[in-house]
Amino acid sequence: MRPGDLRLKSITIKGYKSIDSVAGASLAFENVTVLLGANGVGKSNLVSFFTMLNYMMTGSLQIFIAEGGYADSFLFFGAKKTKEIVASIEFVNPIYNYKYEFRLAQAVGDTLIFTDEKLIYQEIGNSDRIVWQLNPGVRETDLLNFMVRSAEKIASKQYIDATIVSYLLRNCKVFHFHDTSTTASIRGQGYLEDNQYLNNDGDNLAAFLYRLKNNTATFVYYTKIVRYIQKVMPQFGDFDLNKNELNARYITLNWRDKTNQHLFGPHQISDGSLRFMALATLLLQPKELLPNVIILDEPELGLHPSAIAYLAGMIKATSMDAQIIIATQSPRLMDEFDLENIVVVERDKKSNSSTFEYKNSDDLKIWLNEYSLSELWEKNVIGGQP
Repeated sequence: MRPGDLRLKSITIKGYKSIDSVAGASLAFENVTVLLGANGVGKSNLVSFFTMLNYMMTGSLQIFIAEGGYADSFLFFGAKKTKEIVASIEFVNPIYNYKYEFRLAQAVGDTLIFTDEKLIYQEIGNSDRIVWQLNPGVRETDLLNFMVRSAEKIASKQYIDATIVSYLLRNCKVFHFHDTSTTASIRGQGYLEDNQYLNNDGDNLAAFLYRLKNNTATFVYYTKIVRYIQKVMPQFGDFDLNKNELNARYITLNWRDKTNQHLFGPHQISDGSLRFMALATLLLQPKELLPNVIILDEPELGLHPSAIAYLAGMIKATSMDAQIIIATQSPRLMDEFDLENIVVVERDKKSNSSTFEYKNSDDLKIWLNEYSLSELWEKNVIGGQP
């Protein structure tokens, strides 16, 4: 079994941040899923849920909870109203599917602990299910310990299932390239050996590009990245990725002008250009290095409209090898996709919770003959407005 053959089918969440504990929210995912909505409706909260999964799969849930304001900040309207977070994540291929389900409840110390956690395996078309019940009452996921307990039987069904699910959950990765300030780590020197994959904030961008450039098998991907950057930044010639003479273990994101080969440093790159460099590197890297699911929160920030068009093109191409989830409020980016890709996120006035709604193209057929998707959004025909 290759974990990469499985795709994220759906997520159901109850009680997490702006998602209520009764109706909850259920989302089905395409190759590209675009979360569209105004500020404060809950798009970033869904992105935050994926970030929580990333922390969970490294045994760092308690760090995530502490950094996010402790348990009361994660429960829908706090612990007085909501007692637990309930979630189910489903991965599927044509032969079988996996579900990972868990419940998190408030515990002493204003933290969250697992009160229920399980893996479910089922073959398509077969009503029988295999359920692996994990140990409850723990502060960190028992999935990692379950793998250790099963490792003595390396070919056992429970070891295979746990390995696949943990791999899939670890590879739903959130990327934020928002911090491009003068002191941002992406503009500083990076450790050369930190190049196995692109970090979620791009702080190892220079080291990762160095790896792609200096490997015969990946050099073609490096040149493609450079070409796309040149489309958005015409004066850009190429990166100048040399080891630091004073410390060969570190590297800086230097680059040269296309016309006269003048050397520039990372401090001489505009915010929008630097973000596009990181996005191009993420989306155009070798497919073997891609995460299974890429989550991007407002990737259009600081980009010129023409750069947004190139971004959309890269997203569409990459979606053949990895699923991509985008949270945005950009009409320009929205117009690059079809209605079937769009999930309209709004705040329900009665429950004051986030809702996630898919629109049917048949219901909007007359409108779509006359208007673009962004125009329908601006006219509030499909919702998603303040």
